[in-house]
Amino acid sequence: MTVIAIFDIGKTNKKFFLFDEQYQIVFEQLQQFPETVDEDGFPCDDVHALTSWVRQSIQDILALEAFELKAINFSAYGASFVHLDAQGNVISPLYNYLKPFADSLKDGFYSKYGGEDVFSVKTASPVLGNLNSGLQIYRLKHECPELFVNIKRSLHFPQYLSFLVSGRFFSDITSIGCHTALWNFQEYRYHDWVHQEGIGEKLAPIHPSNQMMNISINDKPILCGTGLHDSSAALIPYLACFHEPFVLISTGTWCITLNPFNKHSLTSRELKEDCLCYIDYHGNPVKAARLFAGNEHEIQTKRLASHYNVANDYYKTVAYQPDLIASYKSNSSITEQQFTLKKFSFEDRDLNNYATYEEAYHQLIIDLMEMQITSTNLVMEASTKKLFVDGGFSRNPIYMSLLAIAYPSKEVYSTYVAQATAIGAAIAVHKQWNTQVLPVENIIQLKRY
Repeated sequence: MTVIAIFDIGKTNKKFFLFDEQYQIVFEQLQQFPETVDEDGFPCDDVHALTSWVRQSIQDILALEAFELKAINFSAYGASFVHLDAQGNVISPLYNYLKPFADSLKDGFYSKYGGEDVFSVKTASPVLGNLNSGLQIYRLKHECPELFVNIKRSLHFPQYLSFLVSGRFFSDITSIGCHTALWNFQEYRYHDWVHQEGIGEKLAPIHPSNQMMNISINDKPILCGTGLHDSSAALIPYLACFHEPFVLISTGTWCITLNPFNKHSLTSRELKEDCLCYIDYHGNPVKAARLFAGNEHEIQTKRLASHYNVANDYYKTVAYQPDLIASYKSNSSITEQQFTLKKFSFEDRDLNNYATYEEAYHQLIIDLMEMQITSTNLVMEASTKKLFVDGGFSRNPIYMSLLAIAYPSKEVYSTYVAQATAIGAAIAVHKQWNTQVLPVENIIQLKRY
């Protein structure tokens, strides 16, 4: 059986898949590794354990006679660099992007390079500290100069995984383009600061995201991709299957609205409302708006569970009740009307005003939906035909029904893609490894609301 191997590395779960030419999963493995700490005691992924696992997994698959390994590709979380010396050895921890970034260093950087507003607009990168991965290297230069001098190559995490297999150094535009503060979106090149600080020479050449390289493992010829940023990879199945304008709301801890058809440059106001740009695997900007809705949902459902003395996941049993929705005055604002993003209303609501969990939970989703509409409208356009929702909220009938009410002029769908990030990494290089026609009808399952 001809297969492609995909490593899909998240912050919690490290996954390894084999897909056949119909993009069916024929082998999967999930691993979790204990975190280690950096020199300051801050938690981070154990890059050495990950390295050993990746190398061993490939050897294990090559030993299985049932599979003919044709290609390998990678998707992984972004905003993380692996730093290598001249011999290709890892010389630093895999620093956690949640690590605090010193205010004095941040202030000095932005004052030197045009101020936060101007810089953020040029790089499509909100001010996020270490979550702006380019600033991680800037921090090393100014706080750890001995380490910085010894860095030969700084590879974003997906490209480090590719290096483990190919032995070759490359950068990838999907990683560079994700709020790294490295890329000048207006001029489609690295921002001047990258070269002025001597960082550009440590970055590898950019390789096309949809092109593979020929390598050899155990004297066996194999195609190897350079890896993709996970958010960009998850969008690829939709770009492959749908060609008229759509918006995707990817829901989880963050609800991120992605519009690959919005060609307008980010404004300073949009950046302040938590908009940013990604870059897709063809090199095109993807306008996006972030909302911390999944996190708020988790906090408030725990509060509801405590108040009504039920399990934390009791909300999964709550059916959509249109009459209940209609009875709430708040429902009048579930429209495409634009509001200013504010804090969630529900955290200030008195639960004693709701006789049942079901009543209170409907109010929670109404309040979340007001915020979701506001966030989504930041990147929505009149030309948008379809609105897709994947992730946790796609299985929530109240959320999906209210979204359909809010956008009566759009086709609103909940979607399901089995391992969307991993499949995206495989589809990105489809023409190189796969002899079959892309089975678009089997990749995404849709339910219209």
